[in-house]
Amino acid sequence: MAVDPRGADLKRLLAEDQGGPVVMLNLLRFAPGGRPSYARYTQRLRDRFLRRYGAEVLYVGQGSTALVAEDGQAWDAVLLVRYPSAEAFSRMVADSEYQEITSLRTDALSEAVLQATIPWEIPDA
Repeated sequence: MAVDPRGADLKRLLAEDQGGPVVMLNLLRFAPGGRPSYARYTQRLRDRFLRRYGAEVLYVGQGSTALVAEDGQAWDAVLLVRYPSAEAFSRMVADSEYQEITSLRTDALSEAVLQATIPWEIPDA
């Protein structure tokens, strides 16, 4: 199962971009012993790349009780990262320095969902 975005995925993201911020939803299932590797990845992501690309972590948390999910759909962790644009995200993952740390993420995960989301405007009541 793929855990990293591919070039074709990034091209599609950019082609479908409506402009404005994008929040990347990360649903994570860790490989045995993968949590420490993922912790090193997120520390380096925070220390080197988020500010550089105008991104911020909105939420990170451990999965808990799945109330509505089929068997096998519960996740170990959830991470939400806001980027100022899809292009900022694409530039980050193409950054040669970022590429040096991706193996930490890849090795840490047995399965993942990485989905771009676009914020909704909630009308006033």
